[in-house]
Amino acid sequence: MSEETDTIRVLLANDNAVIRAGVREVLERTGDFEIIAEAGDGGEALKLIRELGPDVAVVDVQMHHIYGIEVVREVQYNSWPVAVVILTSYDDDPNIGSLLKAGSNGFALQTASPDDIVDAVWDAYHGKTSLDPSVLSQVMAQVSRMDICPEITPLTEAEVEILGLVGRGMTNHAIGTRLGINDYTVQWHLIRIFDKLQVNNRTEAVTRALSMGVLQGTMPGTSEYVVYQN
Repeated sequence: MSEETDTIRVLLANDNAVIRAGVREVLERTGDFEIIAEAGDGGEALKLIRELGPDVAVVDVQMHHIYGIEVVREVQYNSWPVAVVILTSYDDDPNIGSLLKAGSNGFALQTASPDDIVDAVWDAYHGKTSLDPSVLSQVMAQVSRMDICPEITPLTEAEVEILGLVGRGMTNHAIGTRLGINDYTVQWHLIRIFDKLQVNNRTEAVTRALSMGVLQGTMPGTSEYVVYQN
């Protein structure tokens, strides 16, 4: 992503012009976002991402020619510095787990409130993953259906505590301050946690730990987004 500027440069990709117009209005109204381009399909979205280098791309999960997951995979494959927020119509979308694994930075329901959509794009720009609680529930359900390897090494008490703080949206620095350890020690613990749970990032670690019953009560029972710092 580009260096911090007055506005965050956003690309909208959706084959529904009405939805694009609605998201544009919601984002531009804040004054924090500049819509630099719009795409009507996945192929056009990839072309514009490559040419314009937006900070954030808000991409519909299902588009003509190239689906949202293919956009996410292409962005990751090419290491393009753009955060991708996926728009989906359903909180039980079967692609959610795959999209998270592919590297998407967040999800927003098309029926979400304007504030939730703004928060999802804002968080993605700042390197966080935002999930509506209903979407997180679907991710947990998908994770729980996976075959959990019996050779997984149990987490230590300290690792469970750190992972619980991750699940509450705390950064490495905030966790270190709370526990009286430095950022590098927190990162070292997270690397060990990822290895034990056989996951690749913080979101996967929290959802897998929840599905295994390792974490209890991490997800707040509110309408606010659950945020993990990647």
